[in-house]
Amino acid sequence: MDWILLFGAALAAGAINALAGGGSFITLPALLFHGLPPTAANATSASAVLPGYVTTLFRLRRDIEAPPGLNVPAMIAIAAAGGGSGALLLLATGNKTFAAIVPWLMATATLIFAAGPWIKRLTRAHRAPRWVAVPALYLTCAYGGYFNGGVGIIMIAVLGLLGQNRLLSSVAMKAVTSAVLTVISVATYAAFGLVHWPLAALMATGALIGGWFGAAAGDAIAPRWHRIGIVAIGAVMTALMFWHRV
Repeated sequence: MDWILLFGAALAAGAINALAGGGSFITLPALLFHGLPPTAANATSASAVLPGYVTTLFRLRRDIEAPPGLNVPAMIAIAAAGGGSGALLLLATGNKTFAAIVPWLMATATLIFAAGPWIKRLTRAHRAPRWVAVPALYLTCAYGGYFNGGVGIIMIAVLGLLGQNRLLSSVAMKAVTSAVLTVISVATYAAFGLVHWPLAALMATGALIGGWFGAAAGDAIAPRWHRIGIVAIGAVMTALMFWHRV
């Protein structure tokens, strides 16, 4: 029964990721409630959603365009460095500390999703100096390597600060950086035995199927309702995780 529920959680997460991102709001709590240690749950969740990033990247491959003053190889290098740094930080954190802070990370990621439109407007109106924006990109990728929730919204905001104003190119570059940082972080997790591969394979299959249906239904749902639904899911999961700690 647990495996059926995990597969269902991955289906929902795949659909959400195809629509607007935020699937880890479902996969990570599901794995924690299943009984995996916190760092292993985080690593397995990242492994499960990785194929969805690759699928999105393939769909948007013609829209890949780096922000002004940067190129795609440089973006890949920054994403790889950040993803590796975040994964190593998770390994250094350990289960006890990560378990204590993960509800707060969930709450922060939920607030970031809720503030998404305001963040986009702010970054569209202001362009940061490169010496600020490039380190911000690295730190965003490090955050993604440590905890994946909400990283897409932050990434699009940072790309806006770098001068990337074309929406499809921002989404495509978000897919590039997310795929790279997740590959590097998952490889790091796997090297230290944190990934529960049977569960990761099960949930990756569910996420791929859910992603196909989510992409097909995407045009029928207004972005505003995407965001409201994800914020509601994030709020409920955050509350459950705080309650689970008590």
